[in-house]
Amino acid sequence: MKFFHLSDLHIGLKLFNRSLIEDQEYILKQIAEKAAEEIPDAVVIAGDIYDKAVPSAEAVEVFDHFISELTAAVPNAVIMMISGNHDSASRVNVFRSVLSRQKIHMIGIPPMQPEEYIEQVSLQDSYGNVNFYLLPFVKPSVVKQIVGTDENDNHLSYNAAVHRLIEREQIDPASRNVLVSHQFYLPAGRNADEIERMDSEIRTVGNIDEVGADILERFDYAALGHIHKPMKAGSEVYRYCGTPLACSVSEAGQQKGILMVEMQDKGEVKVAVLPLKPLRQVRVIKGNLEEVLQQSCSDYVTVILTDQVDLDVIDMQDRLRNAYPNLLEIRRETLRQADYSVNFTAKEEMDPFELCSSFLKDLDDAEQELLRDVIHTIQEVQ
Repeated sequence: MKFFHLSDLHIGLKLFNRSLIEDQEYILKQIAEKAAEEIPDAVVIAGDIYDKAVPSAEAVEVFDHFISELTAAVPNAVIMMISGNHDSASRVNVFRSVLSRQKIHMIGIPPMQPEEYIEQVSLQDSYGNVNFYLLPFVKPSVVKQIVGTDENDNHLSYNAAVHRLIEREQIDPASRNVLVSHQFYLPAGRNADEIERMDSEIRTVGNIDEVGADILERFDYAALGHIHKPMKAGSEVYRYCGTPLACSVSEAGQQKGILMVEMQDKGEVKVAVLPLKPLRQVRVIKGNLEEVLQQSCSDYVTVILTDQVDLDVIDMQDRLRNAYPNLLEIRRETLRQADYSVNFTAKEEMDPFELCSSFLKDLDDAEQELLRDVIHTIQEVQ
């Protein structure tokens, strides 16, 4: 059994108010082409299809075109997708029963009533069944009719709610089982603050949405979405594939790709990365103005200027925009910063020159002499 693992398409995303529609069309077409080359039995999209709960008509059209290209590339493949925290669960869930008859499973809403269970899609190969459990993004308040509340009748934590929801499933340990989920799974022994998160991700205060990754041990593979940087949730077979396209400057330089998963007999899982090449890279270019101008390109660029002298702001911006037609932002790196690490007590008295020098770092001889003259002048006036 071979399947593609994708997530976090974020169709309709804008980067510094620049539309990425053209870039997304390009990368989605590339995914369809990879599917035509590899002929997977299934394609899994682990949430955040769109960037907004109410996507624009243009974003919907891009997604529609992608699914059309995908089904044309691999007409026998089963396509499975779930809603993420950016999606409207009810919108993704529309025509769920109709589409399933066309081998397209769009699951927007998790089980909400005691008689409901996680949507399961079973595929067969020469080794037997592969059971895909499709679990959309879960909020404890949505599933409280199933998982209950705590002793004070408050909603359970994300961790407890997701654990209870999965634990009630009758998962056959003899079969090969795959979980498709869009949550923040935290490996055992790791602190949430240790996990590198991208600027494009929505994070909760106090990381209240974290879920212990120990619940994934019931599955042979976990196709996860929500984290934008490719990473493992404590195991080679519990994976975040990351976004197919950089969604923020913090993702500059990351190699994006598709995870291709091959499952043979029980316990035999191979994961390979199929690299994706974007239409335009997201880059950070640092240096003085003249150095930066020499590296002109059409990529999405954040410029960090290291010039210590004042620059003509209008001229600087015009020259940079001419060199970088897709310029995102201009930052100035302040090399001289006040050092506030020195603590002074009321009893301590420093020489005025020493005090000023501790705030104005790296003064050369001429600047030190000028500072002495200024201090002496002030003292004489006093």
